[in-house]
Amino acid sequence: MKIAIVASLLASASAFSIKQAAQGAATIGAAAVIATQPVFAADVAAGEQVFNANCAACHAGGQNVIMPEKTLEKEALEQYLAGGRNEKAVINQVTNGKNAMPAFGGRLGDDEIANVAAYVISSSEAGWE
Repeated sequence: MKIAIVASLLASASAFSIKQAAQGAATIGAAAVIATQPVFAADVAAGEQVFNANCAACHAGGQNVIMPEKTLEKEALEQYLAGGRNEKAVINQVTNGKNAMPAFGGRLGDDEIANVAAYVISSSEAGWE
């Protein structure tokens, strides 16, 4: 969506006279900066909130109350998570569920799941508190 808006802005800018284009250069420059950013960057802080509301009942502190060996600790994620310890694998697990873990794909939005994945990977790297 952002890219489409930026493309529209840039196309419109070419229709302006040089004087108008110079006046709008700051706006166009800002739009060009937006275009170079990733379409979506996961938000770890937002992920923590989603985790606390939806995941902490079973995974508080990175643990697992159902299957104690399958924690969210770095080593356990590397060993047990299909695809290894990375955000894409966490997104897949949270979206589709596995074994005793329910699928959250119908309950949480894609951005919420991506934020949770970023939070889980970040916390596993830093060490859960």
